[in-house]
Amino acid sequence: MSNQPKSKLSHLNEKGEAQMVDVSSKKVTRRQAVAKGEIKMKLETFEAIKTGNTPKGDVLGTAKIAGIMAAKQTANLIPLCHSLPLHKIDVNLIPDETLPGYHIEATVITKAETGVEMEALTAVSVAALTLYDMAKALEKSMKIDNIRLMSKTGGKSGDYTV
Repeated sequence: MSNQPKSKLSHLNEKGEAQMVDVSSKKVTRRQAVAKGEIKMKLETFEAIKTGNTPKGDVLGTAKIAGIMAAKQTANLIPLCHSLPLHKIDVNLIPDETLPGYHIEATVITKAETGVEMEALTAVSVAALTLYDMAKALEKSMKIDNIRLMSKTGGKSGDYTV
């Protein structure tokens, strides 16, 4: 394996082994990431969640808090992810009767040596999973879909927008 060419992936060393990237020489800058996803469900489930008529209570409020908490725990969930001081986490669940279901959007902001893309993606993922968990008594066929990074700002690689 040591005869392999050096990888362009920063999480691999010259031997191809996993490593945590050294960001100690990077500048501290403002970083922001926005991620989105959806959860699709039957119209009856959508209406029950929207009106608060579910067996487990406040589905949307619980999912929002879960997303925020998950962003704060990203370094404990994703191997090789840096622990970052998070300055703002915003999670929104937007109803969409045409899905039917909810669009989930997370925005995460920090001032650090590395970005917060994983924190935003984790927030969306866990918010969706929590919404599923809170409403699975009504419907087990809900579908979590299309989780993706929409934008990121700051850092050496520059800005990214879909």
